[in-house]
Amino acid sequence: MNSLKGKNALVTGGGSGIGKAIAEELAAQGASLIIHYYKSAQPAEAVAAKIRAAGGTARTICADLSTEAGVEKLASFASALCDRLDVLVNNTGDLVARRTLDGVDMEHYRAVMAVNFDSALFVTKALLPLLKKSGAASVVNLSSIAGRKGGRSSLIYSSAKGAMLTLTRALSTELAPFGIRVNALAPGLILGSAFHEIHSTPESKQAMIKDIPLGRAGTCDDVARAAAFLASEYSGFITGATLDINGGSYMM
Repeated sequence: MNSLKGKNALVTGGGSGIGKAIAEELAAQGASLIIHYYKSAQPAEAVAAKIRAAGGTARTICADLSTEAGVEKLASFASALCDRLDVLVNNTGDLVARRTLDGVDMEHYRAVMAVNFDSALFVTKALLPLLKKSGAASVVNLSSIAGRKGGRSSLIYSSAKGAMLTLTRALSTELAPFGIRVNALAPGLILGSAFHEIHSTPESKQAMIKDIPLGRAGTCDDVARAAAFLASEYSGFITGATLDINGGSYMM
């Protein structure tokens, strides 16, 4: 515990599911939180209230990170609160809709890329001055097993999550001189997240569980603990890496 005591952390999409679990875990480790949300106002405020009730520090900010104005709003908010940023978790993402190649149009492509890839790229860029001031910051990007395997009827989403892995490796080299580590998480089937509640049927989830060597689906806490590890100095010599959190259903 307290592996992040005295650290400032920002989690995008921190109002529900995996983002909520990550925000709560980072706070439990002692970090002061900025919790970003877009559509989950009440859940985000509830997470912040829970953290404050436990003696922690948490503030919330609403912004559409698929737009330049939303990214600028988030960066201005963080800059007004913090003299540095020690942990950035790029968690915002959405499948939007399952589509194969013949169903892809430009509107769908741009919407999926904007929320899953553009947001992480431009949020990291906008917050780079604060990250540099840390001297030992950690950026954690949320990818997906879909970025490893290609997904199911989710061509653009899978491509965006694959691009997140390349972005992670590229930034890890580019930002290393500033003491900034950049790593990624690639979750598999995680129950309790909005993703599978919306985009997967009960039957498909049971079928996926049967193919997981550990014999169970993951939880949001499984991902949150891995995020806290990458955020802390326990992973101080790890950068450019991807942790696959999937119970053994994909190994690389």
